Amino acid sequence: SRRMNVNRRRLYPMIAALALLAAMAACSFSASTANIADAWTAADEAGSQRTTVFAQDATFYAIVDLANAPDDTTVKAAWTAVEVEGADPNTAIDETELTTGSGNLVFQLNNNGLWPVGRYKVDLYLNGELDRTLEFDVQP
Repeated sequence: SRRMNVNRRRLYPMIAALALLAAMAACSFSASTANIADAWTAADEAGSQRTTVFAQDATFYAIVDLANAPDDTTVKAAWTAVEVEGADPNTAIDETELTTGSGNLVFQLNNNGLWPVGRYKVDLYLNGELDRTLEFDVQP
């Protein structure tokens, strides 16, 4: 009988420690509820002129509707010339990362000259993970 009590005394703190470790692990691995509710390319900074075709002298806009995002959420836009005149395939052009909370984010890319005709894309990353790719074309 005495031996049984000693084992229980050892067992209860061990169970409590395991429960505490499990709770700590659950907290450290909690997933953010942040998500990209919508994303599109547009001909204007307001995002009201959605398009996937741009003129050679245009500024490219990528609009991201970020939802349920805490203020430390990161969103990155990485622009690539997929297949364009005079450049190697999949040439990285530029990237921008913003740290913010929920709302509409505007990423833009301009060129001092004319954009080469061809296919382009912008990869959108949410907290370091690729979330989606928006493809678009430049036409003469």
